[in-house]
Amino acid sequence: MPYRIDIRHAGSDLFDRLIELGAIDAELAGEGMAALMPDSVTPEQVTQALGIPNVAVSPAIGRDEDSVWILSQRPIRIGRLRIIPAHSDVESDALRLVDTTAFGTGLHPTTALCLEALDEAVQHDTPNAVLDVGIGSGVLALAALTLGVPRALGLDIDDDALRVAGENARLNGMDGRLQLTRGGPDAVSGTWPLVLANILAAPLIEMAPTLVRRIGHHGQLVLSGIPASVEQNVDEAYQRLGLRRVRAVSREGWVALVLRASW
Repeated sequence: MPYRIDIRHAGSDLFDRLIELGAIDAELAGEGMAALMPDSVTPEQVTQALGIPNVAVSPAIGRDEDSVWILSQRPIRIGRLRIIPAHSDVESDALRLVDTTAFGTGLHPTTALCLEALDEAVQHDTPNAVLDVGIGSGVLALAALTLGVPRALGLDIDDDALRVAGENARLNGMDGRLQLTRGGPDAVSGTWPLVLANILAAPLIEMAPTLVRRIGHHGQLVLSGIPASVEQNVDEAYQRLGLRRVRAVSREGWVALVLRASW
């Protein structure tokens, strides 16, 4: 588990030394510096390498369920989307997110792949609604609304995720267009022209029969959170139910699938 160090007075040369030591992230703050260090490097090794008497050590805070380690949020751009921290100056075309541990910062490859697929899907034919299964921070549903989709429904079994998604919706003035429901795809009825699900591969396979019933006529389904090693298993589970593969994209060992209903 990474840990955080804070140095009260730090010269710019210390930044390079921390990177050489294997720092995961580092930031200058006034006269000081903060860094996230891997647990393979001890605080004693850090002080010895930097030539300073001691450093303040504290637990690191992970994002995206401890899969992304950063000191603080930072602006990112994915396709036409710009995602910025909640405290940033308002930009008319940016999506602001509060800094929480809920999955969906945009930094994890699975989220980035899903956002890219979403961006491409709505450019060709903007759907009138989106269903986001496993909403997390709300980033996918809110991105769809930012890109011009009129309304979205987000599902999650985690009450904290629903709370964070609601907070992000209010922060961006979209709470009137985003509906939140506790549960999975069996908790709602009806169909949607575009369905997004960025969750783990095993639940994707398990919920396939129910999830497929939520896809409308010639609707699209974007699946992410799939390790490359089980891509075929997930793909086959949905093709057996009448979906056809449109494309697959991958990054850093993760795969996102875009499928379309044959009905």
